[in-house]
Amino acid sequence: MNLTHRTIYVALSAALLAPATWAANFAVEVGGAAFQFTPSTLTINPGDTVTFTNQGGTHNVFADNAAFRCAAGCDDVGGGSGNPSSAPWSFVLTFNTAGTFGYFCETHGSPGSGMKGSITVRGTTPPPPPNLGPGYTGVWFNPAQDGHGIFVEILPDNRFIAAWYVFSPEGQQSWITGVGTVSSNTATVDGVLATGGRFLPNFNAAQIVRNPWGRMTFTFADCNNGRMDYVSTFPGYGSGTVPLSRLTLPAGSACAAAPEAPAAQ
Repeated sequence: MNLTHRTIYVALSAALLAPATWAANFAVEVGGAAFQFTPSTLTINPGDTVTFTNQGGTHNVFADNAAFRCAAGCDDVGGGSGNPSSAPWSFVLTFNTAGTFGYFCETHGSPGSGMKGSITVRGTTPPPPPNLGPGYTGVWFNPAQDGHGIFVEILPDNRFIAAWYVFSPEGQQSWITGVGTVSSNTATVDGVLATGGRFLPNFNAAQIVRNPWGRMTFTFADCNNGRMDYVSTFPGYGSGTVPLSRLTLPAGSACAAAPEAPAAQ
């Protein structure tokens, strides 16, 4: 189970991931005289923790969406094991994301039935990411590195043009260009670095070499903020991330920033 893909963060002790000073801890008893979680439902705030303690029987706690699986610790966390166990185990989960999270005991239940429970974390689900449209066309740059920038144009049929005006590792000007595809708030472009050209009147199209440069992945939070992650296969360029802020918006275009998510209640 890949921890980086979890929507809630698992902590085995307050020492590993201490909750904020205003966070509360809730207790859930597991098993004992009956095959149930007590209480079987909880409503908490983001950042609160829940301590699960085995009261007797062979049990574990397994998320309906497989985000966590715990008993004597949690799978993939510090050598812990989420296999059902009759030992007097106890562990702590920290819930940072709004939503409802169902769970069950693998021995005595299944998602939504048998020995099951759920935790609702108050708050508002973040708005969906923006869909890239013509209003994202313009020049973008990293304000901390003024002197290079990226021209972006959104085309029909979910196509995306990017032209990165930057410099080579040796200090020469480099134009890395390409056309990619848009998916929601992300665009992926396979860049090309052209070499061999000369200034007019000595320009000769037959001398141009279009070298595969690598991949640029653009992700936009809203109409004014985003980032570009790049991985180059061309010698010397390497990989990295460039924070992006809008520099220009073409005349007559409009692109409203995404609304801020309401504060958690």
